[in-house]
Amino acid sequence: MQTLDPQVETRIEAAAFRRLLRHLDEHKEVQNIELMILADFCRNCLAKWMMAAAQEEGVTMDYDEARERIYGLPYDQWKDLHQQPATPEQLAAFEARQAAKKAKGEA
Repeated sequence: MQTLDPQVETRIEAAAFRRLLRHLDEHKEVQNIELMILADFCRNCLAKWMMAAAQEEGVTMDYDEARERIYGLPYDQWKDLHQQPATPEQLAAFEARQAAKKAKGEA
């Protein structure tokens, strides 16, 4: 793997992150619970990671602001427009994933 200038690497990573956000925005039908079941992260996780990264840089960013940056609009609006209630099957799959993580000592 080639060594990149740190500023170039940061710009590449930032571009990839922006592309991930666009991809998620283009696929609002993919529900957060599905992301949690399949990938163990969701849009809210991204917001928490963004908030933590901001704090590491000495930037004050609360959870609502971070979620608005991830969702592209206030979370309550996004939720009203795009979030569907979790199905019993989704809830069962999520609980099974959480139980498996706990059994592995990951939770």
